[in-house]
Amino acid sequence: MTRPPVPPFNEETARIKVRAAEDAWNSRDPAKIALAYTTDSQWRNRSEFVNGRAEIEAFLTRKWLREKDYRLIKELWACAGNRIAVRFAYECHDDGKNWFRSYGNENWEFDEQGLMRLRIASINDLPIGDEDRLFHWPLGRRPDDHPGLSELGL
Repeated sequence: MTRPPVPPFNEETARIKVRAAEDAWNSRDPAKIALAYTTDSQWRNRSEFVNGRAEIEAFLTRKWLREKDYRLIKELWACAGNRIAVRFAYECHDDGKNWFRSYGNENWEFDEQGLMRLRIASINDLPIGDEDRLFHWPLGRRPDDHPGLSELGL
């Protein structure tokens, strides 16, 4: 299976890859998202280590049971060869309607078919009030005219 764009990445193709990842994660469809990773993909997500598509799907299923009304923005930081670095922020709330904004960085490495084989994520959470939320689009894909992280001052 090929998942274009494929490496080597330039700024344009890396931006396309980043937006595709953002759109997929905003779908909150773990089975669909897992297909963007190699069958033996390795993740470090905070302090959790995830290996392979089945574990990715299980991880994302658990994630979105806890993180309600999840909305994510990703932004390209750098790219070279088969690697892309992104920064991101997402907003969600827990069962008690306590809102959080989570900030982080991800380092990605892709195989020749454009599937991600390595994802290293560092993430920090900030409690926010409902009045501090910045991501107000309907659940799903972020509209093209919604500001990105830089435009929001994040």
